[in-house]
Amino acid sequence: MRKVFGGLLVVLILVAIGLAVWEPLFASRAAPPPPHRYDGRIVRDEFGVPHLFGKTDADVAWALAYAHAEDDFSTLQEVVAMTRGRAGALDGQEGAKIDYVEHLLGVRDTVARHYRETPADVRAVLDGYASGLNLYAARHPHEIRLAKLFPVNGEDIAAGFVLRSPFFFGLDDTLGALAKGDAPPRGTVAPMTPAGRDPAMNGSNAFAVSSRRMADGRTWLISNSHQPYEGGVAWYEAVAHSGEGLDMAGALFPGSPFILLGHNRDLGWTNTVNGPDLIDVYKLVLNGDGTQYRYDGKWLPLESKRVWLGVKFGPFTLPVPKTIYRAIQGTVIVNKNGAFAVRYAAIDQMRNLEQYYRIQKARNWDEWTKAMSIGGIPATNFIYADKTGRIAYIYNALFPPRKPGFDYSGVLPGDTSADMWTGALGFDRMPKIVDPPSGWVVNSNNTPFVAAGPGSELDPKAFSPLLGIERRMTNRIVRAVELLSAEKGPITPGRLLQIKFDTTYSKASFAGRWMAKLLALDVRREPDLAAAQALLRRWDWNSDGKGRADAIGESMMHMANRAAYRGDPLPDAHEKLREVVDRLMKGFGRIDPPLGDVQRMIHGSVDLPANGGTDTLRAATTWDPQPNGQMRVKHGDSFIMLVAWDKAGRVESRSIQPYGAATTRPDSPHYTDQMRMFVEHRFKPVHFERADLLAHAIRAYRP
Repeated sequence: MRKVFGGLLVVLILVAIGLAVWEPLFASRAAPPPPHRYDGRIVRDEFGVPHLFGKTDADVAWALAYAHAEDDFSTLQEVVAMTRGRAGALDGQEGAKIDYVEHLLGVRDTVARHYRETPADVRAVLDGYASGLNLYAARHPHEIRLAKLFPVNGEDIAAGFVLRSPFFFGLDDTLGALAKGDAPPRGTVAPMTPAGRDPAMNGSNAFAVSSRRMADGRTWLISNSHQPYEGGVAWYEAVAHSGEGLDMAGALFPGSPFILLGHNRDLGWTNTVNGPDLIDVYKLVLNGDGTQYRYDGKWLPLESKRVWLGVKFGPFTLPVPKTIYRAIQGTVIVNKNGAFAVRYAAIDQMRNLEQYYRIQKARNWDEWTKAMSIGGIPATNFIYADKTGRIAYIYNALFPPRKPGFDYSGVLPGDTSADMWTGALGFDRMPKIVDPPSGWVVNSNNTPFVAAGPGSELDPKAFSPLLGIERRMTNRIVRAVELLSAEKGPITPGRLLQIKFDTTYSKASFAGRWMAKLLALDVRREPDLAAAQALLRRWDWNSDGKGRADAIGESMMHMANRAAYRGDPLPDAHEKLREVVDRLMKGFGRIDPPLGDVQRMIHGSVDLPANGGTDTLRAATTWDPQPNGQMRVKHGDSFIMLVAWDKAGRVESRSIQPYGAATTRPDSPHYTDQMRMFVEHRFKPVHFERADLLAHAIRAYRP
């Protein structure tokens, strides 16, 4: 018997060892890019921001990858693991969910089909970026967190764009709901419903003001994207110059070889998330054994494929099998309610790579709009300005060419081609406002039909409901329009920045309805809630941190913003007031602590009071509760850039980040060196021109 148990123990040990090494043994090692001698140069300014120089754009991308890895190799590895379908092996169950989605969407198949169609100059940049990552990995093997993760190649970088792009218009929400057997979040055709997106993952403000409205005679662009402060979609700032005409300053996400928003010498743009309905769900009619589906009177095979997800559990990486299904409409999810095929904008294409590359090299409106017409970026608002004084707002969306006669806001019949579509409507069909009479455009994740003030707006009736354009309004857009419309004369730069940093809730927004519910509560039998209600009654609706009621007022706005953003009914006012009062009393022993004591900017050893609100123009969107009752801001105002062109066409810009250039390097002087400036609404210069940079350079080197 003892021998039997001993044998079983040996078997269990061998199995455990096998599980521990299963994933890296069977993981495929990517072929590196073709050998090439890159010659890029990195110059760091006083804030550690990398300025990249090279003879070619590929040289610059190579240097960018190396510089970014110096500052945040940990996050770059997470992005690479995601693009390689190995996020589960690195990050466990949460990472495995991303791997599953990658298989569902057939990301690597899309890249395999279309990579060679991508123009050679774009592929050269992708290979250059991959080579820069490989060089850093080869020189720092002790930092690599997953075996066989490197080398990477241009196809790996492209896969990241294909995978992440549909997340910005809510595809992950649709897939998640179907996987759980729930009804998919449908229809931005319905007012106030942003494709099921969580407000914690959306946000941004953008302003452009023409020179004729600015007191200083300059054309202004304010980029104010709201992203998490850390992770795979946190902004990284860079400036790029090449001998092939690339001159760009701005920000990008980890894994991007391109600057995604910012400016060159002649023009600039920024983005905000929009919420068009770009996803359609079809219910299939299956045969008895579920191997076929009916389509136009014929039975077609339901494609199926077994995939294995590596999921890290402690020291082990376990293989978890999943079956992927596909029909003519797209990926299929089978749940307790049946089989549902999902089709979405930009399905099985990767032209976004070329579009991002071309727009940064455009030198005027015509070149920029030609690049925008490539039709690769499926959804995001663009706010544009240039040195000629032109400003514009483009509601960019690859609208499906839907056919009348079907309710695309619900689940569609999947047994007919009559409701199927291919391709997308062109750039000419996108709502846009160019040089409005008001002299300004603004967007804060709201409907495109409020963007330029009374007398300068688009007519909703001019756009088909089949486009699925949202009617959502945010407090931020209500306040922006209120404040900008009140400026009857020239707008000073100081006043424009006051508007951008506004911390007030408008009574015309969701806040008015929510506050009315709170103040109507009968809490006479609950003295602590009655005291809180009295405090709210005296609140000035401003989360600037100066008022006695700011902490409880802002806390209550946090409780309702999620529902307001999604267009859901506002939550139970009594329940939420009780929750906030109990939390404040537990953490601070009072219901009226200063907002700056509650809402904090914390990174490393730096801990500063933060102002702003969940849906104010100065945004502190998402809180991370701390054990001491404080709320750490982890999402909201992030990279902010101010760009201005004078009458001679010269560009000047300033910027700020929440933390610094090296967000995951605690030993770096640039880990937290921008934090105090950020909380004090101050900016640092962007040394765009070489002569200016050389006067502020602290280090110059070749990787």
